[in-house]
Amino acid sequence: MDRDYTHRILQCLYEVHKQLGPGLLESIYEEAVVKELTMQGFRVGRQVPVPVFYKGEQLKNNLRLDIIIDNKVVLELKSVTEYKKLFEKQLYTYLRLTNCPIGYVVNFNETSLRDGLHTVRNHYADNPTET
Repeated sequence: MDRDYTHRILQCLYEVHKQLGPGLLESIYEEAVVKELTMQGFRVGRQVPVPVFYKGEQLKNNLRLDIIIDNKVVLELKSVTEYKKLFEKQLYTYLRLTNCPIGYVVNFNETSLRDGLHTVRNHYADNPTET
């Protein structure tokens, strides 16, 4: 994964924010992001169940990822007025469970999406990223 790849993903997120603006429900942004990413040629999973194991045994409840792109990048979408660092910790756990190298917490409820983008890296992933 290179910078061009992640830049293309970020362009999709900016396009959705540009078209819809802040203030909508997370589910609306999720649908639009999936549509935009798919139109740009990415393989996208939405609300993907991920098994969780505890001491070698699979738990009954799965984690559900908002969006996973090409089995490499996880997006955790938000539309909140108060951003919490906890969102980044949650995403880091998702990255560890999926072995994805990078993810983004995206809070669409910002006037400028730049203020709503938070990058999280999994330094233990099999394919660490340069971005």
